[in-house]
Amino acid sequence: MTDPTPSNSTSSDHNQLPSFNLTGKIALVTGASRGIGEAIARLLAHHGAHVIVSSRKQEASQAVADQICKAGGSAEAFACHIGEMEQIAATFKHIRERHGKLHILVNNAATNPYFGHILDTDLNAFQKTVDVNIRGYFFMSVEGAKLMRESGGGSIINVASVNGIIPGGMQGIYSITKAAVISMTKSFAKECAGLNIRVNALLPGATDTKFASALVKNETVLKRVLAHVPMNRVAVPMEMAGAVLYLASDASSYTTGTELAVDGGYLTA
Repeated sequence: MTDPTPSNSTSSDHNQLPSFNLTGKIALVTGASRGIGEAIARLLAHHGAHVIVSSRKQEASQAVADQICKAGGSAEAFACHIGEMEQIAATFKHIRERHGKLHILVNNAATNPYFGHILDTDLNAFQKTVDVNIRGYFFMSVEGAKLMRESGGGSIINVASVNGIIPGGMQGIYSITKAAVISMTKSFAKECAGLNIRVNALLPGATDTKFASALVKNETVLKRVLAHVPMNRVAVPMEMAGAVLYLASDASSYTTGTELAVDGGYLTA
């Protein structure tokens, strides 16, 4: 099989067999110390990418990076709270100085501090959710795309949620921010396509993670959710990672501005 085409290749170059090979690619994954982000980081590294494992805690990020390296992959850790603009700037300064390029950005870090009736949402919960899930994703994408522009292109994957399409009960502000991420994805995709930067969104359904424990660990809530999931089960994180691998690789070279729902059929029910 021929080597994968570079991300800045012409359309005629994409007649060869699709490749998921990420060798030589630099990838940044946020919220990667556990759950979906950790699974994504592991899979991208398994397919050859050098992965920058990022989360709010350096120690937790380093543990995942160490495990990736132990398994034969290439990774490093760099702590970043995407709700803090100074930390976003520091992260991209580090990447620019150490690597000089970025090919893949997975915006996965998110927050959902409030679970309750929308009318009882307080300002602190509102502001924290907006700062991380909207402002954080936006400026991570801006800085990531600037680096990608300099190195010939790349792929940005925003982890949104099915709640961005159908608001989750008792998850009002979270659902609103995830709808914003879907719109943000389309805006970046439209304006960055000419820079050979593809931007897509992953829409996970119910997934067994600590982040989603209020849903998957509550029998009453879970039963209500699964009533709308044709596959009648929750996902595991690696089932989300496979979709991200597709969107990050040259296999999706003509895919941008899309919303890829990985939800067991939830949005069809």
